[in-house]
Order: sequence, then C-alpha cells, then structure tokens
Amino acid sequence: MTKPLDGVRVLEVAAWTFVPAAGAILSDLGAEVIKVEPPTGDPQRGLMNMLNLSDSGPNPFNEIPNRGKRSITLDLKNDAGREALLQIARSSDVFLTSYLPALREKLRVDVDDIRAVNDRIVYVRGSGWGPQGPMRNTGGYDLAAAWASSGMAQHLLREEDGPAPMPAAFFDLQGANTIAGAIGTALYKRERTGETSLIDVALMNVGMWTMSPGIVSAPYVDTPVKMSRREPGNPITNWYETKDGRWIYLVLLQADRFWPELCPILGRPDLVDDPRFRDAKTRFENRRACVAELDAIFAERTLAEWQERLQALSGVWAPAIT
Repeated sequence: MTKPLDGVRVLEVAAWTFVPAAGAILSDLGAEVIKVEPPTGDPQRGLMNMLNLSDSGPNPFNEIPNRGKRSITLDLKNDAGREALLQIARSSDVFLTSYLPALREKLRVDVDDIRAVNDRIVYVRGSGWGPQGPMRNTGGYDLAAAWASSGMAQHLLREEDGPAPMPAAFFDLQGANTIAGAIGTALYKRERTGETSLIDVALMNVGMWTMSPGIVSAPYVDTPVKMSRREPGNPITNWYETKDGRWIYLVLLQADRFWPELCPILGRPDLVDDPRFRDAKTRFENRRACVAELDAIFAERTLAEWQERLQALSGVWAPAIT
C-alpha cells in the first residue's frame, strides 16, 4: 500500500529536535528525507544525556527526530558543498530548515537562493521566536521559547522549587507536528493550484496555541488563578493517590451526570446526597472538603484494586503510567 507522501523529496538543513522531528514525521508518511549535516555533525549527536554517559550508550534524543532519513555531510561554507546542496534542491519538493536568517544569508541558502534553482519548492522555516521582530536571529529551544514564554511554566508553579520541569522535547515534538501538517497542506495547495508556499512555524506560537484557553481567558480574571489539586474547578476532574503510592486521573467533565454514578463505585453512596456535594455548584464551593473526602477514599485501596472497581464507571479515567 502506498503512503500519502510517496514520491515527495524533502531536503532538510536543520539541527537539534524541533525541525528535524518534522522531517521524521514526513518520512513516516512516505517522503524521502535527505538530511544535510555540517562536517561536525548535528550538535544533537554529541549532546550528553542520561542514557549515553558511555560511548556505547543510545542517544534517543538524536534517533527520535532523525529516523528514516538519508544523511549527507556537506560543508556549505565552500562552493562545492553549496553546489551539491543546490543540485539536490533542484529535484526536491520541500526545503526544511532551522537555520536563522543571518546564517541562511551567510550560507546563501535563503528562500531566494533555493528558489533560484527550483521555483516550485515549498520553503519551510522553523524558529524559536518567528521571522520578524528583534528576536528573529535569536536561538530558541522549546524550554525558553515555548515552556517559559507561553505561561505554561508559571501555570505549573509548585509550592517548592519553582515551576515543574518540562518533559524532554515537549514542545519540540508538538511543533514538529505543526510543521508536518503545514507541509502537507502546502503540497496539497501546490497540487491544486500550482502555487508554492513559504511556511514559518515558531516555538513561541506553538506554546501560545497550547496555552490559548488560559491566554484568552486571562482578561476576564482579576487575579491569576493558581492551579491546585486541592482546589480544582471540578473535584472529579482531578487526580488522586492510591494506597500504594500510584495516581489515578478522573476526567468526569459532566460532573452532575457522573457524581451519582461514581460515589457507589467508590463505596460511598452517602456522598451522592451529601448537602455539601449535591451538585456542581456546591461541590465547587466545598471543593477542598470534597477533595479531602476523595483523597481518603482512594488511599484505602491499591491501584490494582481501583482499576478493577472503576471498570464499572462509564466516564473517563486512567492511571498515571510510570
């Protein structure tokens, strides 16, 4: 069976994770992806991590965004390397880069340079802060450009030790999905209209889109709302610790629908008609007390025991996987 991007060639001049991961997705979809690396290699190759402390260790931070590609080493600082790049560009459908404007100009691989040899190519730029403004030539990993700058870090502020740590490549991989989707759309547009596209995806925008419910709601709130497990908007869209130190997430958004069903399953049918918790409004008003009751209930049984009991629940729930 053919894949949707069979026959599509992608020329990738990019490093680290954000943009190369988009190339990996395109490869999964059938594209031929040719990754160009400088003589020193993608800096991700030499990045020390917890799994490659010895020379023989794996490097998933390099392998995840670069799987399924062909790789070539070119020194774009000399004419021979640049001419080899342009030769590949002539037969490519997509040019994918993470290089910032000043470096693209220096190496003569900017939009006009590549389109001088292939005017149908879809040119794609991934960056931290976008193609305009005072930070256009500033590098931006996802920890800075998305996690910190979108409000996500502050949203996950802990009582001790500041904001919660970001999972590895958290926004890089979301951004890669965005890039891959944009490329697919651009190729479809070119197929339909004959027109090519210039695509920009910035990590800052990826972060802001992810946080858009909070960003859009902010003007309507007088003071910042601190996220707290003990004071949620809905106590049954929350997470609870089991007897053996595991966690269960309840995602019962329609609180008044699921509260009468949940309480008997938890072994506490009396809570259904408890005046403190009779509907969503009173559960919100008494949310600390409601969470305290649920904390005590979930602490009585192990995760395995709760998994068996919660099979009867028609709403959504899941254990936190370790």
